[in-house]
Amino acid sequence: MVKDYYEPAEDSLLLLEQVKRYAKGKVLDMGTGSGILAIEAARNADSVVAVDINPIALRIAKRNALKHSIRNLSFRRSDLFSNVRGRFDLVIFNPPYLPQDKEIEDSAIYGGKHGHETVERFLCEAGSHLADDGAILLLFSSLTGKKRVEELIAANLFEQRQLSTQHIFFEDLYVYLLKKSPLHKRLSVVKNLKPYASGKRGVVYTGRYRGRRVAIKIKNPISSAPARIEIEAHILAALNKRGIGPKLFEAEDDFIIMEYVDGMPILEYFEAGTKAQIRAVVRKILLQLYALDELKINKEEMHHPVKHIIVRRNNPVLIDFERAKYSQKAHNVTQFCQFMTSRDVVGIISKKKIIIDKKQMMALAREYSREMSRENLTKILRLIQ
Repeated sequence: MVKDYYEPAEDSLLLLEQVKRYAKGKVLDMGTGSGILAIEAARNADSVVAVDINPIALRIAKRNALKHSIRNLSFRRSDLFSNVRGRFDLVIFNPPYLPQDKEIEDSAIYGGKHGHETVERFLCEAGSHLADDGAILLLFSSLTGKKRVEELIAANLFEQRQLSTQHIFFEDLYVYLLKKSPLHKRLSVVKNLKPYASGKRGVVYTGRYRGRRVAIKIKNPISSAPARIEIEAHILAALNKRGIGPKLFEAEDDFIIMEYVDGMPILEYFEAGTKAQIRAVVRKILLQLYALDELKINKEEMHHPVKHIIVRRNNPVLIDFERAKYSQKAHNVTQFCQFMTSRDVVGIISKKKIIIDKKQMMALAREYSREMSRENLTKILRLIQ
């Protein structure tokens, strides 16, 4: 039988011991259930906010708080942080952490298909509600996937320490203490910082900076490849002066804050655009790549830039300069000529009645490679048109 709310069990009692040690200042008890952790926290904290998505749980938690004459405790219905405001010195979370049982629906104990999905959602939002010197007490099970949870914690820029563990029947329970990493604190100017994508060298986050959506790139902590954040920032700053690339807002030696570029990847745009639109965008791309060649900046991916050119409102934006480097012989234009004559591109643009003579295109590309002049670029542009 499914309970109307989550009753205290071994996991609650294990976490309770750490709440006694760490509760202070402003405390948030996420998914309060019976209120046992919130009530204990209120004994030492200045104030406690207890939230739960389940209104029945909130009624029972309020009743229990009254029984213990707790006055510095308020209650709020919320799906994780959806109805939570402010920052807290301690956030307590005993989440639903079991992998979903297909035969039973009970959001109080099942944390998603693999068990860690609710924890992942929580970690993505927790930083925005945690004071810079605050802490999170997080409980989870070996059934949630210990390695996966640790990866999620690190990906969200938290430092982690295991405080306690307990073996129960067929699982182990863990209580972890999380704190913001020094980098996380330095990125406090970014609101709603969330992991977005991970590459070989860099990890990208999204967030809000001065009211604008931004992308934040940091060095991938598990990568052995040399860090290139500083070089990428230098290149992006130089290109911004030519109106190329996402706008750079802030940069230090280990992170970049830049404009988030939303739009269509180049092949999708070719599929959706008209003949005139495609020709106009290709012309703009070639002019930008010519500027890179002039600056002796080699982007490296232009022979297959399917993830490196985003078209926004019919204007192409070059993104991701992670591999870009200065070179006496840049070849961005010639690489893009290869791309425009590739099977994938030809198959798409020929449907729009755009026909490019491959032999003539490659001949012009070789001529341009020998002499990177505006005149030779113009010959390529004429062939596209």
